Amino acid sequence: MSFGVLNRSSEPRRNSAHVRLAQTTIDEWIRTWSDAHRVAEVTGATYGSHIRNHILPRWSGTAVGDVQRIAVKGWVNKTLRENMADKSAQDILVLFSMILGEAVDEGLIGANPCRKLRINFDDRPERPHATTDEVDALAGRMAPDNGLMTITAAYTGLRWGEIAGLQWIRTYLDDDTPHIDVDPKVGALHEVKGRLELGPPKTPASVRTVHLPPFLADALKAHRQRNPDSQFVFTGVNGGLHRRSNFRRRAWLPALAGDKEKGWSPLNEEMHFHDLRHTHETWLIEDRVPRILRLVRFGHKRKDVDDIYSHITEQMIEDMLEALQQRWEQDGGWAWRESPAVEPEAA
Repeated sequence: MSFGVLNRSSEPRRNSAHVRLAQTTIDEWIRTWSDAHRVAEVTGATYGSHIRNHILPRWSGTAVGDVQRIAVKGWVNKTLRENMADKSAQDILVLFSMILGEAVDEGLIGANPCRKLRINFDDRPERPHATTDEVDALAGRMAPDNGLMTITAAYTGLRWGEIAGLQWIRTYLDDDTPHIDVDPKVGALHEVKGRLELGPPKTPASVRTVHLPPFLADALKAHRQRNPDSQFVFTGVNGGLHRRSNFRRRAWLPALAGDKEKGWSPLNEEMHFHDLRHTHETWLIEDRVPRILRLVRFGHKRKDVDDIYSHITEQMIEDMLEALQQRWEQDGGWAWRESPAVEPEAA
């Protein structure tokens, strides 16, 4: 029995139009979909990479109406997941689902073939964090300015882009409560198609004030005196901007790996720079810093009713900074010093 024959004459215009729309190719629909969206340049670059490298190689030339759920499931399980981490595969699937979801909304297809795939993606592994001693050791194995950058990240929770793009005009070290402001327009350094440029931080909630413990404010003041003409707080050689991949290869990984000749034992070699953010969160939890202050300090959106009705007080901030200062005074030992044994990291 052919279901297409039943009631053939009832709505011929709608059915024929639906067939024509369903014959729109993935390539054509992605162009239409892309033209209709406005996203941050970094997000756009990520979408473009997923589309060029993963979605189009499989689905180019396919009509949107011919994309079958079981084929999508096989593509995810047999192609994506076998060649990348589950998190990356999931991100690509989410994007493809967004694209086809709007094809449903526009009447090109009746249902989204990316839904109800019943794929059990692996849970993201728990990220490592460091102790105060480990952060000191890590910083001490780097060129001094990179060491201070690492200390700053661990004691503030700033993201890589926020700290690599931090400008002196956004640091207020002489205020009664020294702090850093993450700017809404140029608060983060982004790498887009190999090009470094300033832009907005990750989310609207990332626009925030990050207060500094006294020892860190003093260290940054001394750093500013050593670099009076620099626009950015942390730079590579010749004042160039830090590129994340270079910093990781030239400074971060060697510090984690250690050096037998220098008596440096390996540290947790699975740790990423972003894990300093996890480290800071762990320290704040240990120090019983209220959840609402942690959310705002990290630039996270308030989600629960308790978050919305909670408020940060000056006393909360003072207690947090006192705990960070005490942590430094008890266990901290890093100090900025010229170290001929460590070569400066190039931008």
